[in-house]
Amino acid sequence: MANVSEKKKKRNYNNMAYLFVLPFVVVFLIFSVYPVLRTLFLSFHNYRGFGEMTPAGIDNYKRVLTDKFFWRTLGNTIRIWGVNIVLQLGLAFLLTIVFSDIKYKVRGLAIYRAVYYLPNLIACTSVAFLFKTLLDWRFGTFNQIISTIYKFFGATYNPVNWLGQASTAGNTIAVISAWMWFGNSFIMLMAGVQGISKDYFEAAAIDGAGRWTVFGKITLPLLKPILLYVAVTSLIGGLQMFDLPFLMLGKTDAAYSSIQTVVMYMYKFGFETGTTQLGYASAIAYVLFFIILVVSLIQFKFFGSKED
Repeated sequence: MANVSEKKKKRNYNNMAYLFVLPFVVVFLIFSVYPVLRTLFLSFHNYRGFGEMTPAGIDNYKRVLTDKFFWRTLGNTIRIWGVNIVLQLGLAFLLTIVFSDIKYKVRGLAIYRAVYYLPNLIACTSVAFLFKTLLDWRFGTFNQIISTIYKFFGATYNPVNWLGQASTAGNTIAVISAWMWFGNSFIMLMAGVQGISKDYFEAAAIDGAGRWTVFGKITLPLLKPILLYVAVTSLIGGLQMFDLPFLMLGKTDAAYSSIQTVVMYMYKFGFETGTTQLGYASAIAYVLFFIILVVSLIQFKFFGSKED
């Protein structure tokens, strides 16, 4: 009887754990699982957010795949993300090389990491407002600084409308995005470097290996897991880009069509009055999901390949 009583108490004690997990499970099901399944359901229907919902089969998906505007926004997204990731990882790699080189012995790494990560903590709305002010082509600080430099050398500078023309708007947003996120990539890469045994670097220093040789032969191969994480998360975030271009340019701006991303295009059909087509917006969301999935699998394959 004693054993039965102890087993019952243990069972009751274990069941109490489910009560602590229950709030998370409920919130997760309501705010994560249900929206995903609801979006999938809507993608096979025609629905404007009110009135009758009619089945559409795969018509919404056919429409996405043949929609030239969707592919144009996907091209805009990839172009902006491409410039962003090159600058972001390039600067993060450069800082990682400097701070991981035992010859430099840079002190105050924690302070540098905090400073570099600071832009990532600023609200995107604040960043957008700040740079819209700085990049104003008539009165912006950025153009005024360049004009002053030109005048110093006796040259004339014609102010550039950085956000007002298609040739510069996308790259400008990409540079701002890289500035916001390079600190995060740097911290990830630096954490990976700090996990590498110092014996490798010390042995390379004794053998007289240069910093680029050390980085290419030791640091980079051992950073593959971190690189995979940074690459995949950057891809997911980049292809879902919305807030910065949405806040920095309006529909009436001349360069709007050159910076309109896939999520901005989806937002047009999902939430804007007059163009609401929830079924089509849901189909765009799932097509984007499959694109991210395929590219992520390619990245896993690339970074997961075994070296000889």
